[in-house]
Amino acid sequence: MLDRIIDETTNAVAAAINGVNNILEALTDTVKNQVVNVLSGTGEVATSGVEAVASVASGAIKGAGQVGTSLTDTIFSTMSGVVKGASQVGGDVVAAIGGAAQGIVSATAETGGDVGAAAVSAVESAIKSAGEIGADTSEAAKAAVGGALDAATTVGGSAAETVRDALLSAAALPRETIEAAIKDRDKN
Repeated sequence: MLDRIIDETTNAVAAAINGVNNILEALTDTVKNQVVNVLSGTGEVATSGVEAVASVASGAIKGAGQVGTSLTDTIFSTMSGVVKGASQVGGDVVAAIGGAAQGIVSATAETGGDVGAAAVSAVESAIKSAGEIGADTSEAAKAAVGGALDAATTVGGSAAETVRDALLSAAALPRETIEAAIKDRDKN
């Protein structure tokens, strides 16, 4: 089922942004609609919901990559769409953010992208998107850090170290929050 969600999202994103003037708006709307579809009926982002959101995010990165959009812009639009979609169905936005960060970093690794830069963009966009809907930005940051590190650990090799180093050295991120999130995750 998760592979189907990835494929559907990849195709939907590629179709939605191909030839439109405002690619990022089309990407955000498509991701939001996909998240609403996968979370509708449950209202909660339980474990399977987090995996579904991760699959949507992964498909969005892959679909946008087929059309050649900027990875950073794609990540911002993907995270924004996830937050808006989870919020619209009354789901757990923070859990959805963690799933989105996981899908973003996984897809970036699969496509040969810079997982460190992807993780930083995912956390930045989680903070911004959560703030736009009035959600707790600190919790959003922690969830995004956790999701990015979970994905990087799954990728293996030096990915987790790359992500950790990128997050800690990013001037745009709240260092204390990032350090606390990494420390919390390392305890688990």
